[in-house]
Formats: sequence, C-alpha cells, structure tokens
Amino acid sequence: MFQPGSPAGFSVHKWLIIIQTLVDNPLVIHRHLTERLLQALQDTPAVLINGARQTGKSTLAQLPEFEKQGRRYLTFDDPGVLAAAKRDPNGFIAGLTAPVTLDEVQHVPELFRAIKMAIDRKREPGRFLLTGSANVLLLPKLSESLAGRLEVLTLWPFSQGEINGAQEGFVDALFSKQPVWASGKSMHLDRDELFEKVRSGGYPPAIARRLVARRKAWFQSYLTTVLQRDIRDLTHVADVTAVPRLMSVVASRAGCLLNFADLSRSLALPQTTLKRYFALLEATFLVQLLRPWSSNLGQRVIQTPKVYLDDTGLLAHLLGLTPERLNVDGTLAGGVLENFVLMELRKQSAWSETQPEFYFWRTASGQEVDIVLEDSSGRLVGIEIKSGATLGGSEVRGLQSMANAAGRRWVRGVVLYTGSEVIPFAANMHGLPISHLWATPTA
Repeated sequence: MFQPGSPAGFSVHKWLIIIQTLVDNPLVIHRHLTERLLQALQDTPAVLINGARQTGKSTLAQLPEFEKQGRRYLTFDDPGVLAAAKRDPNGFIAGLTAPVTLDEVQHVPELFRAIKMAIDRKREPGRFLLTGSANVLLLPKLSESLAGRLEVLTLWPFSQGEINGAQEGFVDALFSKQPVWASGKSMHLDRDELFEKVRSGGYPPAIARRLVARRKAWFQSYLTTVLQRDIRDLTHVADVTAVPRLMSVVASRAGCLLNFADLSRSLALPQTTLKRYFALLEATFLVQLLRPWSSNLGQRVIQTPKVYLDDTGLLAHLLGLTPERLNVDGTLAGGVLENFVLMELRKQSAWSETQPEFYFWRTASGQEVDIVLEDSSGRLVGIEIKSGATLGGSEVRGLQSMANAAGRRWVRGVVLYTGSEVIPFAANMHGLPISHLWATPTA
C-alpha cells in the first residue's frame, strides 16, 4: 500500500509522479467505498455501484475476494451477453445460479424486473452486484423495480485522500464534539499546487496524463463517449447536438443559481427541451444540483438550486482554465474552488458515518453560506470557501447569521481558505486551510 508523506506538502512535479505510480498500479489504490460495499453484500440481496464512466466501478466490482468466493462476472459491454439479456431477460437471470456481478446494467433496463422476481423467489444477501453509469435514483422505472431490495452506492472519481493514500474523516469530524484542527506549514498547499489538483480532477485516466494537451484529449473523447452511448441509450433520441453547448454554458455558471429561462435564451432552446437535456446530464453524473436549505421541508424542493459539475477536471477542460487565468480572475477562482470543495465533501460522504444531506443557505437580504451539511437528526454545519490566503471578520458573517437562525441545531461553521493557519473566530467557528479536507483531524 502506498505510504503517504506530508498530506499536503507535495510539489506539483512530485504529486504528478505519485499520481502516475498509483494509476499504473491500480491494486495499490484503495477505494474508500470498499468497506461499505462489502458490508452491503452481507445483508442486501442486490447492491448497485453507480457513478460516472471511468471512475473505477468495474475494477471495484472485481475485487480478488469476489473471484475466490465464486462470484461470476458478466459485462453488458460484451455484445453477446447484451444480446442474450435483451432477448430473454427472465431466462437470462434464471440461468444465473451463483452470485453474480452484472457490469453496466443500464444497457438492459429490462433486467431490473427480472432481478426483482428472482429476489422475491429466493432472497439471499449478496446475490446480485450491479454496476451502472446512469443514476437509477433519477430513473423512476428502474429505482421502483427494486425498492427495498437494492442498496445504491455511488463511486465518484478519486478523492484527494485516495490519491494520497489516507482515508479522510473531515465530514465526520465536522459533526464531532471537539475536533482538534492541526496547523502549521505541513498543512499548507501553495496556490499553484492547489489549483493543479483542481484542474486535474479525479478521473483516473485523466490524472495519469501529465501533459495538459493529453488530458484535454482524454476529456474530449470522454464527453463524446458519454453523448454517443449513455445519453442516446437513455433517451433514444438521435439529435443531442445541443448537449455539448449546454455543458459548456453550465460550466461557465458553476456555483451559480440555475436559471432555466436565462439558459433557454442563451442556447435558443425551449425550456422543456432544456430541462430534459439537463436531467440527462444529472443521470449520467456530469452535473448536479445543490438545493437551498430551509427549515420548511417543502420550500427546499421548489426554491432555485445552484448547479455544479461532478468533476473539476472536466470543468477546467470546458472552461479552458489555465494557472494564469485563475491567478488574475478571483471570481472565477472562487467558483471553481467551491466546486472542488463540494465534490471532495460529496466523495467523503459516500463512506462517512454521518452521511449528511447537502444544501446551501441564502436569505432575501443577501446573507449566504456556500455549503450546508445536515445530519439525520437535523444538526447543521456551515462551510464557506474563500480563494484568498488571508481571512478577516467579514468572511464569517454568513455563518454567524445562519447560526443565529438555526439555534440549537447549529454545530459549527468553518471557512476553508488557501492560507496555512487555523484561525479561531469562536469556539465553534474556525478558518481552516483547504488541505484539511483530506488531512483528518483528531476528534
């Protein structure tokens, strides 16, 4: 197993060498979702690993212990297997006697009902391990078929902790009683190092490419593949030529409120078409929405959400981001960094004990908190993201306002920034270096 050095203090060159070593030796990269997957297979008839293409779902679904246990592996990327499943879904599933892994199951939505029937006839843990590049939670017919029989785990691109060889616990620490935040230069990333991580993103094949031009070529090919295969498969609509333009426009507005009327005018598309395309981008893990927090549960659904991309490497590709541009455009740097932090928190949430819900907070008077985490008991944590290396009292005004509004539900607030020191604003409000995201504090 790769043994990390300093959790943050890598030069850009050294960090890229580490990335190349890890990707060239995939067995070295421990995915932090592995433990949850193994636990789910012990007590759930069907487990689905879903996520974007090229995040490592197939690799995770083929752990060496699965083969030792006699689990059979079939992929629907194989034309013969795909044809057999489509021709007779019930017969295909009935012929599988041993525990089985079915890879890229979104290609055969007809199988979900057959799997449901098989589970109802013989309910045993771990019988079906599925992977898919479409979010079944956004595809009602599929998710309803296996309600109560299926556990869904989302595998995101690599987290920074996975890259560094250490398991992050930042999300759980935020909800703990008294986390101890480490400080000092060893926790510090200079701006170039940080934004190299941001621009690389987390897709394994992309971060393995040291040359920016080769990374660009991979992202272009990746988008083409998703459009030609997954989106067309989900819609059965031949003309999706407007989707790449939509992706570029959404990238330019990452971290902003999603205004379909404005997007409709910009792209010269009817809002009905635009919303259908946007739903496809969500279903294929290219974009996601962050809804506003409100004590009124009904208001959370109807209020305007913010939009983000699921990977900042893809975001950087679509915007043509360079270090020079990020250094001179503070507004752009702030939005991109916010997207990066959100996704690191999303990744950690997948294996955290807390499993919080994600929101943002905004008032009519303009007070705002970038990210709000709410646990199952309704406790709240607020997170602000700043691209500057220094902090003043004004950076916590939004957090203080939300703390007052939340009352006893409030746990703490943090401001993540590009400096190196832990700054206490109050007993439960701190400024923290962004590298704390993947350097677990002592609780």
